[in-house]
Amino acid sequence: MSLPPGFLDELRTRVSLSDVVGRKVMWDQRKSQPGKGDLWSPCPFHHEKTASFHVDDRKGFYYCFGCHAKGDALKFVEEKENVSFMEAVGILAGEAGLEMPKRDPKAAEKQDRRTQLAEVMEQAVNYFRLQLKTQGASEARAYLARRGLDQAALDRWEIGFAPDGWQNLWDALKGKDVADDLILGAGLAKPSNKGKRPYDVFRNRIMFPIRDARGRAIAFGGRAMDPNDNAKYLNSPETELFDKGRNLYNHGPARAASGRGSTLIVAEGYMDVIALAEAGFASSVAPLGTAVTDNQLQLLWRMADEPVIALDGDTAGLRAAMRLIDMALPLLEAGKSLRFAIMPEGKDPDDLLRAEGVEAVQAVLDQAIPMVRLLWRRETEGRVFDSPERKAALDKSLREKIKLIRDPSIRQHYAEDLKELRFQLFRGNRDGGGRGGQGGTGYGQRPGGYQPRSRAQGGFRDGQRAPWGAPPAPRSTTRASIVASAEDHDFARVREAVILATAITTPTVIPEFEVNLERMQCLDMDHAHLRDLLLRFGIDAPERLRDEIAYALGPDALENLLSLRHVALSPCVRKPGDLDMASLTLAEEFAKLESIAGLNAELAEAEEDLDGLADEALTWRLRQAAEARNRAVRSENEDKATYDVGENGARLNRDERDAFGDLLKRIGFTAE
Repeated sequence: MSLPPGFLDELRTRVSLSDVVGRKVMWDQRKSQPGKGDLWSPCPFHHEKTASFHVDDRKGFYYCFGCHAKGDALKFVEEKENVSFMEAVGILAGEAGLEMPKRDPKAAEKQDRRTQLAEVMEQAVNYFRLQLKTQGASEARAYLARRGLDQAALDRWEIGFAPDGWQNLWDALKGKDVADDLILGAGLAKPSNKGKRPYDVFRNRIMFPIRDARGRAIAFGGRAMDPNDNAKYLNSPETELFDKGRNLYNHGPARAASGRGSTLIVAEGYMDVIALAEAGFASSVAPLGTAVTDNQLQLLWRMADEPVIALDGDTAGLRAAMRLIDMALPLLEAGKSLRFAIMPEGKDPDDLLRAEGVEAVQAVLDQAIPMVRLLWRRETEGRVFDSPERKAALDKSLREKIKLIRDPSIRQHYAEDLKELRFQLFRGNRDGGGRGGQGGTGYGQRPGGYQPRSRAQGGFRDGQRAPWGAPPAPRSTTRASIVASAEDHDFARVREAVILATAITTPTVIPEFEVNLERMQCLDMDHAHLRDLLLRFGIDAPERLRDEIAYALGPDALENLLSLRHVALSPCVRKPGDLDMASLTLAEEFAKLESIAGLNAELAEAEEDLDGLADEALTWRLRQAAEARNRAVRSENEDKATYDVGENGARLNRDERDAFGDLLKRIGFTAE
């Protein structure tokens, strides 16, 4: 339902964030200033001892500098209580003494019908449970006993039985004066095409009630007892209550268990979920007869940041995992991902539990791999990469998958991880001709892998001597300057800081360099966060950019960046808003970054390819890369300035000397 304008604002005004959060944390009395609404505590969303969780009571926002959790009072209740947004609104509205808005008549009528359908479903649950105790269900009870379910487990999961026959449930419900349209609307019966009475959907099946997050019975899953039945498992048809792509089996109990810290496990079927939960894995769910949908994935991420997909160790299970990867890639967010636990071949979680026990299942879950590893496995397993064309095909396939990721930061990290795996596959065994091998996965370092030489071993292959002597010790003044003494990666950090500061102070320049910003591989994590915020808000909402940075990274993040010595000296920071100057600055800085990266790439490739003494082509490539780097890092102003030599031999900027002379003339001084 939609809320009237101003309702949420009134709710946030009445509710104190510190009161809401204070029920879950202990404030750090040394750092907190309650009078100013400035409160600190250990983060309630991840385990830590330091007080990195900040609550700004006046603004009504919280932020964790450790796990980067952020939001307002509603968001906090959603995350900690594991409830939906509207449920969080209802909780806080009750605390604030606000009455929830009334639904319109049509909505109320629709809700009344849904309530009636839910009541009919509860009657069906009770009917099926009673039928499981009859003589006709003896085979079903025996099957459930073989699966390790005692009477207490049957009662906890409300498992029942639909007897064989065409109108058993229909007659039972009609005997309780349930209207025909309600039985049909609940998906419990279907109308006959032969002009006869409607017939039951479920016949001769073990029945598993499916409940929504609020605990209402909305559907059934039925396992056939006849081995010749066309469908081993049959779910209720979609109804006003039931959308199979938007619900999960065991959703409510799993959500509560996940909120208490239990690992969220996604299995394939009802029996897997029941077996896992009975074994102590309380936060277990399953999709409802289909592969995981994008809506179900969002439900999973509301319960846990990294659900573990527990797949059957067969071909079908692996295919389901691969489909899930393609669906999940565009939906990835920072901190939201999937891990995959693949069962031993031919077994599902229930099989493994009964055969080897809880420890075996826990071991498989502990070895769950991140999604990027399974993606790499899919693209490389069973293939041979013994030619440039086959390697290029792999590169193309990986690039296409990475492009599906919308978040630029996640896309960058995926590219880096896949690049490392590719290096291990193609360069890890130089004697192997770059073979992935039959069934090769690319995991880990390959036997006999290439080991880079340390400089201490000498610059030549014989390891006897170095091509150059040790450099002289730096002077103290040089050592104190980061720009003068730093390595290339430190130069890169300096360049990154200047680029980010320029874009923040003159955001109108961002569209011109959007592609450059996306490709910028930040060495500093804070720089990466700033870059992502620039790309997100700098184009569409530049007026909110500084506020969003303060909200996401803290109020001091921007000040810390702009106060850096090499940033504060930048003309664009001293004169914000100058579009031409900002454009020239960014062009120069990106050129410097690219030149440094180009030189490093040439050096890395040369080190890999060097075999014996360097040939002329190789040394020419390195010389060209070094010259490009030197040209880039040299200031443009240095080449344009005109210098004169003074009497003492010092170089004087002619423009500065002339300006100083004019100043002396204006104030009445003349040179003697």
